[in-house]
Amino acid sequence: MGLLHDLRYGKGSFLAASAAVALAIAAPLAAEVRLPHGFGDHAVLQRDAPIHIWGWSDPREHITVQFHAQTRQTAANEYGEWSLWLAPESAGGPYTMSVKGEGSGEASGAPVSFSDLLVGDVWFASGQSNMEFPLRGFPGNAVLKDGDKETANATLPQVRLLRIDHKASNSPLDDVGGAWTTCTPQTAAEFSAVAYFFGREIQQKEHVPIGLIDSTWGGTPIEAWTSLDALSADSSLMPVFASWAHFADQQARLPLVIAEEKREDAAAAQAQQPKPAHPWRPAPESWQPAALFNGMIAPLTPYSIKGVIWYQGETNSAPERAPLYEKLFAAMIAGWRSSWQQGQFPFLFAQISSFNSPGESWGLLRDQQRRTLSVAGTAMAVTLDVGDPGNVHPSDKQTVGARLALAALATVYGKQLEFSGPLFRQAVRENGGMRVYFDHAAGLRAHGDSLIGFELAGPDRKFYPAKAVIGAASGISSGNGSVVVTSERVSDPVYVRYAWPGATTANLYNSADLPASTFTSE
Repeated sequence: MGLLHDLRYGKGSFLAASAAVALAIAAPLAAEVRLPHGFGDHAVLQRDAPIHIWGWSDPREHITVQFHAQTRQTAANEYGEWSLWLAPESAGGPYTMSVKGEGSGEASGAPVSFSDLLVGDVWFASGQSNMEFPLRGFPGNAVLKDGDKETANATLPQVRLLRIDHKASNSPLDDVGGAWTTCTPQTAAEFSAVAYFFGREIQQKEHVPIGLIDSTWGGTPIEAWTSLDALSADSSLMPVFASWAHFADQQARLPLVIAEEKREDAAAAQAQQPKPAHPWRPAPESWQPAALFNGMIAPLTPYSIKGVIWYQGETNSAPERAPLYEKLFAAMIAGWRSSWQQGQFPFLFAQISSFNSPGESWGLLRDQQRRTLSVAGTAMAVTLDVGDPGNVHPSDKQTVGARLALAALATVYGKQLEFSGPLFRQAVRENGGMRVYFDHAAGLRAHGDSLIGFELAGPDRKFYPAKAVIGAASGISSGNGSVVVTSERVSDPVYVRYAWPGATTANLYNSADLPASTFTSE
């Protein structure tokens, strides 16, 4: 009770109490300086770019930041928000950072300090479950190829990991849950395998520290990762909100459904029978448009990064959703770039893999992803050949990470190497067949005796399996970087497509042993 008790009940003199109040007002108070979770021990700061530092304190507090050989000062606004920029630094470390407000020090407490900071390249990894898939796999569902060996060898001092907690929000948040860690078998086991293999490859090739941020949530649609500003900027994206309304309506009776499932489980247990299978259901909040952008992307957009790697699309493969994916994906990329305010930073993505999913449009979704390559600063890793027709979570994440790293080495780090499999450029009619031209087509070849996976259609758009030959064919002129496609069932070919089924054995590659992407000329 102290001073308040003395004043209320008359204990001691009024002058003594007044003096105590005056001393309390005059004494400097420790400023409550706080930084977001993007900062912490073991963090990586982006090299060769202005370094943004921000946080919160008492209103109008004077803030001093010391990092390496730099000291910068700023003042918080009336809400206690403050922000400053450090000059670019070359790759290096470890360094320390100190952040203090006026009034902190020996008399009122130590400044906020972080140690073991590195300066290098920060890559932001996001998407749904195939990006979230950790080195330990999903127990009972999917395991990583050579998982035990990969995890045991995951001690990489120059790679640092920040795994973001799941969080959905109706409005943009200013912080996330998570903490930077060194890369060890223990921390890597819970971290995105694709991001880990990507980061490991970049670090070994570029010899700079790598920071990886894992902001992922399985079973989530792309619209949940897209800002409301981006979604509302294009009226053709309105079906997204209709889909959300339909999904939200379905949640009304969900408690009753779950209660019935629990009764079924109890009855099975009492009868000593196996538990009945129930349909998988996503967390409703994780499907709300912009909810994951608000909770897991927006808080990190002030943090300087090198670029993004992305692996998502399976949840958008329903026939009514897949045709909108290209527009949604382009809108999401533009929205992220606008929010980060770092220009057209690299955006590298994995095309969804090969999977037997009846009733869904995996071929169309993959083609929509391919078409998103028209957005500047993007590159795509094809994963058709490492899919598992019986499991939506293929075990080979090493190849996915390596192909994303290949794209980064070529398009971001300036290495002279082939980074993409053959990509559809154009299809022209030729002597009763169609000749398909490709980019990234040096050394076209089949994995196997003959090409598999091409289909032809006439004006009726009914597709039939077709014969495909690289380069010249009987009666048709030769050509480089092309495939000639014919079918006895299609006398008047107009359209050609490739690797269209959800699960496919399509086998066109280039000389870099990189597979061709799904496409349709429609």
